[in-house]
Amino acid sequence: MKGAKRLGVPVGNWLTAEQGKRLLRTADIASLRGKRDYATLTILLGCGLRRAELTTLRVEDIQQREEHWVIADLVGKGGHIRTILVPDWVKAGIDAWMAASGIASGILLRSINKAGRVWGAGFNPKVIWGVVKQKAKSCETPALAPHDLRRTCARLCHQAGGELEQIQFLLGHVSVLTTDRYLGCKQRFRNAVNDRIGLEPDPPGS
Repeated sequence: MKGAKRLGVPVGNWLTAEQGKRLLRTADIASLRGKRDYATLTILLGCGLRRAELTTLRVEDIQQREEHWVIADLVGKGGHIRTILVPDWVKAGIDAWMAASGIASGILLRSINKAGRVWGAGFNPKVIWGVVKQKAKSCETPALAPHDLRRTCARLCHQAGGELEQIQFLLGHVSVLTTDRYLGCKQRFRNAVNDRIGLEPDPPGS
């Protein structure tokens, strides 16, 4: 996990794909709480939701569009509406939580009481903080915050070849410049992006 600074101001941390897998493995998926925590982490890492968006996510928001699971018409920061693609591995985590909890409608993620039962009809943002902090400590990344998982989602999408504007759509940023900051990329001089773009002359004798 690495932090980054812009103009001397810390802007967050990012996990590698392997660190992300290790974080997911900290959830005890044999228990109800573990299934909820795993679903929470998969949605943050795989879909890049903000905490406030995750706490209001409803079962009914998860729909199929063009043979792909999505979080449909999510109202995000500033009232901006977007639809978020849900990877199969994230959907599998959601399904396991729903099956174990018996939740079939309404708010997807719920609190769990000391007796290990689903409690209430909502999900406090503080619970998300607790889940991330506890799991991060278990895999020796204690400085991790929920928003860092959103940043990680952005960077891993970019490293996998995702276009900047598509990542912007995923995160719901008004400005692509905000998305660029989330990627935390450094300019690369060796193997520069514009070295091989198809306009260079053919090699002599070709």
